[in-house]
Amino acid sequence: MIKDFLPICKEDMEKRGWNCLDFLYICGDAYVDHPSFGHAIISRVLEKHGYKVGIISLPDWKSTKDFMKMGRPRLGVLVSAGNMDSMVNHYTASKKRRSDDAYAPGNKSGQRPDRATIVYCNRIREAFGNIPILIGGIEASLRRFAHYDYWDDKIRRSILLDSRADILMYGMGEHQIVEIADCLDSGMNVKDITYIPGTCYLSDTNDIYDSLEIPSYEECVNSKKAYAESCRIQYFEQNPFTGKALIQKHGDKYLVQNRPTPPLTTPELDAVYSLPYMKNYHPCYEKYGGIEAIKEVKFSLVSSRGCFGSCNFCALSFHQGRIVTARSQQSILREAEQMVWDPDFKGYIHDVGGPTANFRAPACSKQLKTGACKNKQCLFPKPCKNMKIDHSEYLSLLRKLREIPGVKKVFIRSGIRFDYLINDKNNEFFYELCEHHVSGQLKVAPEHISDNVLKYMGKPENSVYNKFSQKFYDINEKLGKKQFLVPYLMSSHPGSTIKDAVELALYLKQHNINPQQVQDFYPTPGTISTCMFYTGLNPFTMEKIYVPKTPKEKAMQRALLQYKNPDNYSLVCEALKLAHRTDLIGYGPNCLIRPKKDEWRKNTNGKDIKRKNSITKNKGRTERRGKRTETKRH
Repeated sequence: MIKDFLPICKEDMEKRGWNCLDFLYICGDAYVDHPSFGHAIISRVLEKHGYKVGIISLPDWKSTKDFMKMGRPRLGVLVSAGNMDSMVNHYTASKKRRSDDAYAPGNKSGQRPDRATIVYCNRIREAFGNIPILIGGIEASLRRFAHYDYWDDKIRRSILLDSRADILMYGMGEHQIVEIADCLDSGMNVKDITYIPGTCYLSDTNDIYDSLEIPSYEECVNSKKAYAESCRIQYFEQNPFTGKALIQKHGDKYLVQNRPTPPLTTPELDAVYSLPYMKNYHPCYEKYGGIEAIKEVKFSLVSSRGCFGSCNFCALSFHQGRIVTARSQQSILREAEQMVWDPDFKGYIHDVGGPTANFRAPACSKQLKTGACKNKQCLFPKPCKNMKIDHSEYLSLLRKLREIPGVKKVFIRSGIRFDYLINDKNNEFFYELCEHHVSGQLKVAPEHISDNVLKYMGKPENSVYNKFSQKFYDINEKLGKKQFLVPYLMSSHPGSTIKDAVELALYLKQHNINPQQVQDFYPTPGTISTCMFYTGLNPFTMEKIYVPKTPKEKAMQRALLQYKNPDNYSLVCEALKLAHRTDLIGYGPNCLIRPKKDEWRKNTNGKDIKRKNSITKNKGRTERRGKRTETKRH
């Protein structure tokens, strides 16, 4: 096996002695051969199994020229929009165009199209006709069913129909891609590959064994209740052990989602991370200043996959699943030991974690036999009594990493799940976290402090975060360290009223927290919170939920979280009046903002208080002067 980047042009193919590719991989990100990038993993997995893969990143989608530069592949074309949904990559929560793109050369935006998966697939059909097209990645995975699209503000069809691809691979993809490749290599028609877990395909019939039919695309368009029911069933059936195949009618076709593929085992995950990645971006991007997205991950270590936290606004449970699988310590330590020899390594490992840093095993032993529970969550509203809370193995790994010659510091930046940590009766990890793995600030994600909002987020009550916060500062005081918590906060989540936003602003003032960055809720495809945003319903209970939707209200809720910013004064003032909390406009200790000068000058009768005060002051001076004169006379 050649230790080099995979081919990106004909010349690279000739150096390897290849006349033809087996698979062409079209990607909406720059080519970065690092396991934090989906295209790197899938292409290296195929290479390991003997397939010839070429990469075309960020092709010019306005013609077929770039798509054809390495010729027609023998078996098929793989398509991914990249590590992010292309619409999320392009637009902010307020639907404004982003000016940068960390996954593109020189951090320059506009180098991929909107809805990249669809555009790329249509160009491939134009270039190669009836060739097998396999789509995957986060954009395809989260848009596999009829889904609400925030940018169009409507229900869109499954991306499998709009892209005209043959198979959609959802989830992480290593199992699926090898099995599909072997089927195609054996001469099997792509239309007959309909049984592989973790894939979706189109069928002319709904006669599928052990399946469940969910509300159709047309029903979802016409009824928000039907859409909420569809989302609930999708969520409940994402279980590789007990989940059923799901069918959703789209016109005269049926979208079929096969049961999810089981998560990789620890040896399989180790094998994926031991592949010969170059651990950097392709040299062709050097002239543009490189790829920004590599900076945080180049010297970070992925230790696990999956998340049983299941926050409603996060798509992880719908994509990676709720069953956590971890790499072995030996695998992680080998990667760290190799990292030390990189000439750019300065002695600092930036992160050791996964979707959640301190999840290194399934929540309980039954998850490996029957999967995550269908109708309840592991940590919400209270930690499940069957959940095993134990940081000892993770702590052991961190200690070994700290001992590697050349490693000065090992940080944890991928997010500590505080409601899991605070319930660990053994404080050993918490102490060592504060002593060795925090660089002055620890980022955590309470998201909000209103219990009304937190319940719709699927997050624990605020008292849990307060308990964690107090313990964090107590431990740091005992260690003689001045370290701080940096809370991630979210405004305008479904369920959040102006009064909830005011409650959060008061909390920030009382605790002297001045957030520099606040995330306005972003209705991305595939999340329960997005379903709530569109339907105004909680899909689990069908109860109605208040949803802040107008740009003005969303702006006010966001402004309240940064009430100290002078630019937000008018919005904060208006929000406080709307919430009937004008008592917070003034000079008292709990007031968020001061009154405007013209309002301060006038009392309820319209008299000029400033002038009145000056008269009172002058009168007082005259009286005092008179008294002094009188005293001197006597």
